[in-house]
Amino acid sequence: MTHPTAAPARICGNCDGFATVKVTLGGRNRHGHLRTVTARCTTCHGTGRARQARVREVAA
Repeated sequence: MTHPTAAPARICGNCDGFATVKVTLGGRNRHGHLRTVTARCTTCHGTGRARQARVREVAA
């Protein structure tokens, strides 16, 4: 007998699941660290998952 499985998480189509990334600006600061900026996906707001589509019930 098979066991019920959870539905797979829907991955965001814009970022392919890589919702937050660090981008180097080039160069280093005076302490020797790379200058970076954090960029988040604007579609999924940094979660990496697409929103679930709402199921609309229509009266027959």
